[in-house]
Amino acid sequence: MNMFPIPFLYRFRFLCRYAREFGELAPSYSLPDMNELAKDSGKNKSPFDFRIGWNENGFLLLLSVSGKKQLPCRSVQPDESDGIQICLDTRDIKDIHRASRFCHRLLFTPSGSGTNMSQPTAVWLPIARAKEHPYTIDLQQIKMKSEVSGSGYRLSVFLPGKVLTGFDPQEYPNIGFHFTIKDKEHGNFYFLAAPPLPHDHDPSIWGSLVLGK
Repeated sequence: MNMFPIPFLYRFRFLCRYAREFGELAPSYSLPDMNELAKDSGKNKSPFDFRIGWNENGFLLLLSVSGKKQLPCRSVQPDESDGIQICLDTRDIKDIHRASRFCHRLLFTPSGSGTNMSQPTAVWLPIARAKEHPYTIDLQQIKMKSEVSGSGYRLSVFLPGKVLTGFDPQEYPNIGFHFTIKDKEHGNFYFLAAPPLPHDHDPSIWGSLVLGK
């Protein structure tokens, strides 16, 4: 049995492909599922489908979740809501364990806002033990669209680069990245590192996105 968590043994770099349109990401924009790669073949298909792309204006995210019967989302209770939490480091620094001002932590949920709680929600979350926080993020500039059905949801997000401290794809084409899909029915999905590792506040164990074509 491996006594060391995978992020401590390797540094993972993933191609993040160029995308032009908000909400339009083909299956080729999916990141490798490290959990599935570590399992034997023949396992059931994951209920989660996450895709990410980029362009000069920011990042495009697409999350689809199937096989659901309920959708708990409350903007005033982000830690209790289904959705996706992403961690980004626009400098991709791997030799520090405490977040810098270039590190961001955001939660996106398919519902939970609006008069009838049906609108998607973006929430900025502080990073524990951070040396500095990024500049204030204008959440109103984040574009979101969700489609909710009786069996799941599809959530599209455009995260503008101008709200991310240090976003400069020409000078810094590598981005530190980690994500967690929060789901009360299926259980949480952790991209590379999971508890008890400090996956949401130690940028040294996040993977790297290589912004390419």
